[in-house]
Order: sequence, then structure tokens, then C-alpha cells
Amino acid sequence: MRLLVTGGAGFIGSNFVRFWLANHPQDTVVNLDALTYAGNPENVRGLDPDRHVFVHGDIRDTATVQKAMEGVDVVVHFAAESHVDRSIDGARIFLETNVLGTHTLLEEVKRRGDQIKRFHHISTDEVFGALDLDSDERFSEDTPHDPRSPYSASKAASDHIVRSYFHTHGVPVTISNCSNNYGPYHFPEKLIPLMITNALRDIPLPVYGDGKNVRDWIHVEDHARGIEAVLTKGKVGETYCLGGNAERANLDVVKHILKILGKPESLIQFVEDRKGHDRRYAIDSSKAKAELGWEPKKTFEEGLAETVAWFQANEGWWKPLLKG
Repeated sequence: MRLLVTGGAGFIGSNFVRFWLANHPQDTVVNLDALTYAGNPENVRGLDPDRHVFVHGDIRDTATVQKAMEGVDVVVHFAAESHVDRSIDGARIFLETNVLGTHTLLEEVKRRGDQIKRFHHISTDEVFGALDLDSDERFSEDTPHDPRSPYSASKAASDHIVRSYFHTHGVPVTISNCSNNYGPYHFPEKLIPLMITNALRDIPLPVYGDGKNVRDWIHVEDHARGIEAVLTKGKVGETYCLGGNAERANLDVVKHILKILGKPESLIQFVEDRKGHDRRYAIDSSKAKAELGWEPKKTFEEGLAETVAWFQANEGWWKPLLKG
């Protein structure tokens, strides 16, 4: 089988590419990535060139997409602008990439008819809005979209356009909405890699607001396994929520990182809260477990320790990415 993976040089995409090639030795991957600031060729360095073909290009460009999709059986769509803070400062690129780029891909899949057996769209739990801290509620496939940031609004829009192409044109789509990922090759602007790399340099760890915002964390390898389960066992037209069963307050995550590294909590620096900062996310993955036989394998403590160790061992990867 030949897969087109969009955004395959980014954090989650590159981990998926590595996972798929390692576990499906007969398959090949075409990796289409625009190599924006978060796309890094180092993330896929060393892969077999006979099985991994890299294409530098933009998913908004029809000619590039047409060429990349030649001979492809399955499309796995990761490519997206994904950082909430950046979407607050400038939303346009989020709309162009996440909505119009997704539309360009869908149009080409539709044009190719029966060639493409599956178009899988990677989305986020942020499209569902926010939950109360003192609630037991979790997001599920039936939760209405209620995005709160330009980033999550652009992802919600892309979810809807993907689903519309299934209902209107019969494009064989699936969607997965995942919780916060962490693991190797994570660009050091998100919470966990930022805190690790700051702690390793003994500089302040900025924590928004009171640090009590809660996220559900999933190790990127468990997420890759979840996507594999959707592709091999999932039903066309369906959405699957993939969570890590690891709700943690941001401040607790930061303190845990400091404990692993033997660094003092005095490095924590509370900063002005992000605009529209959602208080809590949590995912109910019971549908994925019941229908796909999938559930996360790594505990948060195990996965976080592995992630810290990876960043300690790979300073040559992350230090060139830092500003200043």
C-alpha cells in the first residue's frame, strides 16, 4: 500500500511515518510537507529512501497535491497550523492551511474516484470547546463543536468540510479527534517540550494564569497506534475520539518535569493568561476501544519520563530550533 502523509515532517506526522514504516514493511509513504517553522527534515532523517519519498510542497497548491497523490491508496492528513497562541496573533494562515488546504486535498481525492480508498483527517479535542474543572464530563463523538480560538475554529471548519465530502460526494473519509500529544520530535513551543528545554537550560518556566487548566495527554506513539486502528478497522464516515486517559493540570505537569530533572520549583514563573484559555479538556475513547480494540498503552508517568530522556539525549535536535 502507498500512503500520502501530509505534514509528515511535523511532530505527530513524523512519528506516524516512522511508526507506519516500522510496522508495515511492505508499504511506502509519500511525505508532503511545506517545511514551515514546525516542519523539520531532521524529524525523518535516516528513513529508507526506497520506502519514504519526501515532497516539499504546500497542500493549498493544486498542482503539488495532484503530483503527490499519484499512485496513492490512502491519504492521512496531518498538515495544519496548530499553535493556539500564533492563531490569536494572526488567524489568516490558520484558515488558509487548515480549511482551504484540506479542501484542496478533498477535491483531488474526489477527482480520482475509486483510486483513494481512505482519506483520514487528523483533528483535535479543541474543536469541542471547554469543560468545567469540577465536571466529570468528557468529550465524545457526539459532542457538538464549540471552538473558542481561531486555531480550534479552523480545525472545526475542516472537520465539517471533510464530513460534507463524505455525505455529498461519497469520499471515503474518517476523522479522529485526539487529546494533547507529547513525545519525541515535539517542537519546543508547546507546554511539555518548552518546559523540558527551559528546565534543561535553567531558565524560567512560564505557566499561564494559575496553572490549573487541565489537559488530557496522549503519547504520540499511542496516537499513531490509534490512527492505525482507524485505518485498518474503522468504518468509513465515522469519527473516533482518541484520548490518553491522563488528565493533568498544567502546573502538575510542570512540577513533574522539574522533579524528573531534579530542578527546583522556583524556576516556575506565572505569566498573564492566554486570551480565551479553555479550562479543561477530556476525551471519552470508549467508542475506539469497543469498535477498534484500541486504548493507550503508555501511562503518563512512563511516557513523560521517556520524553524527558529523549530531549536530554537530543540537544542537537532541539537547540537549533530555539529563538535567540
